[in-house]
Amino acid sequence: MSHSVAGEPSSAGRRAAPLTTAVYSAAEWDLLTSLPARVLVAVAAPGPGRTERGVTAGLAGLDAVAAGRASDSDLVRAVVATIYARHDGTPQPAERLTDLVDLLAACRAASRVLRRRADPADSAAYRQWVQSVAARVCRAVPGTGTRRVEPPTSPADRRFLDRLGAALDLS
Repeated sequence: MSHSVAGEPSSAGRRAAPLTTAVYSAAEWDLLTSLPARVLVAVAAPGPGRTERGVTAGLAGLDAVAAGRASDSDLVRAVVATIYARHDGTPQPAERLTDLVDLLAACRAASRVLRRRADPADSAAYRQWVQSVAARVCRAVPGTGTRRVEPPTSPADRRFLDRLGAALDLS
């Protein structure tokens, strides 16, 4: 049995928790940790040709963000932990959260950061997780009182998901 320098048994088979945040600048980390909420708000906002959203859609998005806690990706888990650890209560301006052009630019910037700094598996997991947040909101059935989901029926929702996927370099 191998031992660490401090004499504790090794954690054979377990990956040590990486210093995920140390790899990123403060601005990069803020981008990665704010993007899931920005996506949730943008897709839940009413828009032309888009399905009316309600509480069910917001809950579906929050569930999708929280699902990142169980991710195999150290990066996704660290992002979710940071999201849940924030207590400053500082709201972001609504136009920053919902402007589609800015959101897609932020997704492209996050993809560039991840391409430069993240392990390829963590990068893919993060980008897919962010896309899944949007997909869950789009598929939430409004007014059901449950968190049932169905495929998006609105062509505008499909276009949004396609554009988001392209910006996240998933296509």
